[in-house]
Amino acid sequence: MRANLLTRTLVGVTALAGIAAGALAGASTGFAAPVPASQPAASSVVAAPAAVDNLGLNYHRATGLQCWLHNNDWGYNGAIDGQLGTASWMAMQRYLRFNDGYTGPIDGIVGSGTISALQRALRGDYGYTGGIDGIAGSGTKAAFARFADDMWEEC
Repeated sequence: MRANLLTRTLVGVTALAGIAAGALAGASTGFAAPVPASQPAASSVVAAPAAVDNLGLNYHRATGLQCWLHNNDWGYNGAIDGQLGTASWMAMQRYLRFNDGYTGPIDGIVGSGTISALQRALRGDYGYTGGIDGIAGSGTKAAFARFADDMWEEC
C-alpha cells in the first residue's frame, strides 16, 4: 500500500510539474512583446528642395544681394536676413529672366535652369569662365560672391 501511495504521489507531482511547465511554455509566447511592423529600407518620399541656398555667400554678401533685389524692383519684399530662401530666389529668377535668358518658372527653386542663367550673368563682368552647365561649382560660387559684393556696394 505504501508503494501504491508513493506511486500516486510521484505521478501527481510529475503531472503537476508537467502542467506547470506547459503553462510556463505557453506564457512565454503568450506574454512576449509584439513583433514590430516592418519598415521600408528606403523612404519613397521625394526630398524637397532646400528652403535656403546661399550658394556659398556669407551673411554680409547675402544681405547685400537681398537689399539690391528689393531696391531694384525685382519683387523681393522679404526680410533682409542673409538667408536666400524661396522669395529671394524668385526675385533673382525675375532678374535672370529679364537679363540672362532664364526661361523656367518663377518658383524660387535653385535648379539647373536658374544656375545656367546665373552662370550667363556672371560670365562677363564677374569672372566666371566655366561652362554653362547648370552646376553651381566653385567657379560659379566665386563669381556669385563677386556679383553680390558689387550689389552690396549699390545698396
